[in-house]
Amino acid sequence: MRFIQIIEYKTSRIDEFNALLDRWVEKNAGRSLATRAVQARDRDNANVYLNIVEFPSYEQAMENSSRPETAEFAEQVKALCDGPPTFRNLDLVKEHDVQS
Repeated sequence: MRFIQIIEYKTSRIDEFNALLDRWVEKNAGRSLATRAVQARDRDNANVYLNIVEFPSYEQAMENSSRPETAEFAEQVKALCDGPPTFRNLDLVKEHDVQS
């Protein structure tokens, strides 16, 4: 079953966060277990962002989380955020392609 993880965080240093994220993505090119990732900004809450990451399964998401490079990235990101992130772990139950 496909799995989606939503990571919500607050940072006033989004440019630094994204530079770190870009380096992590580049470093892990071709080895990523995620199939899709998007970043969104909360329009109603200043400096609140969400990373929405899709994996083929929960197991692969947990494998990704346990990788040393992911732990290192998380530690570096922690220094750029205004508090700890919030995680939502979701099993994808149903999906629709909605196009006009």
